[in-house]
Amino acid sequence: QVQVAESGGGLVQPGGSLRLSCVTSGFTFRDYMMNWYRQAPGKAREWVASISSSGVTINYANAVKGRFTISRDNAQNTVYLQMNMLKFEDTAVYYCKSPPMGSYWGQGTQVTVSS
Repeated sequence: QVQVAESGGGLVQPGGSLRLSCVTSGFTFRDYMMNWYRQAPGKAREWVASISSSGVTINYANAVKGRFTISRDNAQNTVYLQMNMLKFEDTAVYYCKSPPMGSYWGQGTQVTVSS
């Protein structure tokens, strides 16, 4: 059974940093790309970043490019999202996602950027 557990969110001031983690189980983590998505209040869920199975190929949404860094630890079945220079508009629930998850989404982790 595929499961993910996102963590690391919280309340942070603009310009601050957070590191999100997503621990996975139920599939062969090292074989699949991983993504981070986010959903802000009243808005559709949007893709944030992706990383290939090997970690070589990485892509970011324009809104976070230069501020966020995605990484993975295949030995720990974990994907990370380092978020720096946070802005008000980064406030959202953040989710990790991978193809074997199908329609399943984890509970996400809330990130709130507020002064």
